[in-house]
Amino acid sequence: MNKTLTTLLALLAAMPTFSQRAFDVTVENNYQKNKKNVPIVLGLRDYGTNVKSAMVTNDGKEIACQLDDLDQDGLYDELCFLTDIDGNSTKRFNITLYNEGKPRTYEPQVYVEMLLSNKKVKESNKQDLYISELTVDNGTNPYWQLHHHGAAFENDMVAYRIYFDHRQTVDIYGKYKKRLELQQTQFYPDNKQKAAQYGDDVLWVGSTLGLGTLRGWDGQKPTMLENVDKRSQKIIARGPIRTIVEVKDKGWTPQSASPDTAPIDMTTLYTLYAGRRECCIDVKFNKPAGDYQFATGFINVKNSTEFSDKKGLRGCWGTDWPVSAKDSVGHKRETVGLGIYIPEEYIASEEPANKDNYAYVLNTKTDNLHYKITFCSDNETFGYHTDKEWYNFLKEWKDDISHPVKITK
Repeated sequence: MNKTLTTLLALLAAMPTFSQRAFDVTVENNYQKNKKNVPIVLGLRDYGTNVKSAMVTNDGKEIACQLDDLDQDGLYDELCFLTDIDGNSTKRFNITLYNEGKPRTYEPQVYVEMLLSNKKVKESNKQDLYISELTVDNGTNPYWQLHHHGAAFENDMVAYRIYFDHRQTVDIYGKYKKRLELQQTQFYPDNKQKAAQYGDDVLWVGSTLGLGTLRGWDGQKPTMLENVDKRSQKIIARGPIRTIVEVKDKGWTPQSASPDTAPIDMTTLYTLYAGRRECCIDVKFNKPAGDYQFATGFINVKNSTEFSDKKGLRGCWGTDWPVSAKDSVGHKRETVGLGIYIPEEYIASEEPANKDNYAYVLNTKTDNLHYKITFCSDNETFGYHTDKEWYNFLKEWKDDISHPVKITK
């Protein structure tokens, strides 16, 4: 074999096996109710490691999609898109994957940000030190160095933030109108923005569970994530149809662990899709976590009513100041509905309400936990305004979750 032919064969062997690959995906809704904004997520492992771009069509019409690199190794792991689908019906989508180019661009339907506090900028809604991730060692608390105290993310209905400290509390921002606005308000609207009905912080969380915060359990009460070697926050996905924020706790020793139990590493993904109220919380441990107990739930909002189906769905509806008493100037009392859905397999007990929380004790026999949180603000022009309406929504929400679509490739 001559040198030229050998070189040509080597080049051909090194080339990608396809410049593009097209296939169909069928989505079946075998339930009688219509579904809206259903996330369709496809793993890309079966399609090689060189996917650079993708296009999704339905009946010849292109729809927004998103490629995400979940493990941050430089390769896309998942493709996702959203669809509405009628009850007892089927939809077919054509997927085209390309091994060249860049992801296609679509109008953003979500937004996420992390910022360092710039002491030279006095305005709380004009901070400019944007970052994508931060890791700190044990004993370092960046809570006051980060603007809005940690990552914040939104779609047009709701917004959440995650405190970057030993509490790791999930807090909420309620809206009046359907729109993206965190880039303008940065969680702290000024008076002009408030007059234009921009949203605001609507919940005081203090040291409570906030909304769905995962903590340890000492046998009597939730415990903070204090015994951690390193903690980090990172923006994994920025849109256009979902945001993902990763919170990592390395070398955590929960108080429920026996003295001879080794620390555990915990990675939590907070995922928010366009057009949906809930935030999906997916927890991964570095080993089976059956030796530990955890706690989650939500704050007992002042004078709140409670709903529970005793099978993992729980909610409350109440009214209180959204900030501490010393910071209440310029704020009004806020009415909110909170909700959580936890698969029963993880529930060790549903704790009775106390002055701080509606709590659950959790345990898993595997290396993961999964649950969802949701909320509404009474300020919304598009939402719910009584506890009855809110609890009816929660029942419908669980019903929707409990009847997932079937995806066939």
